[in-house]
Amino acid sequence: MSDVLPINADGQAGLFTSTKQRMMDLYVRGSCELYGLDAKLRALAAEPEEGAATAEYAIVLIAATAFAGVLMTVLKSDAVKTLLTNIVKKALNVG
Repeated sequence: MSDVLPINADGQAGLFTSTKQRMMDLYVRGSCELYGLDAKLRALAAEPEEGAATAEYAIVLIAATAFAGVLMTVLKSDAVKTLLTNIVKKALNVG
């Protein structure tokens, strides 16, 4: 394939020749973009994202809040208050 563009009598490249050249330029640019996209996808596949997504963070926060609520209810009960009070009294009496 020759890189020389034939010139018409008016000094311009022919319609088919200039169109062919534009198509080759598009092909080269498209290939570069495609290779870049392929490289990005390979990098993402090799090193997947770590951590939780926003929806997962929301679920974790809801679960943590629910657990905190249950824990507060248990700690405020009379049986647990008495148990903790006795543990503290025994610890203070030992010293």
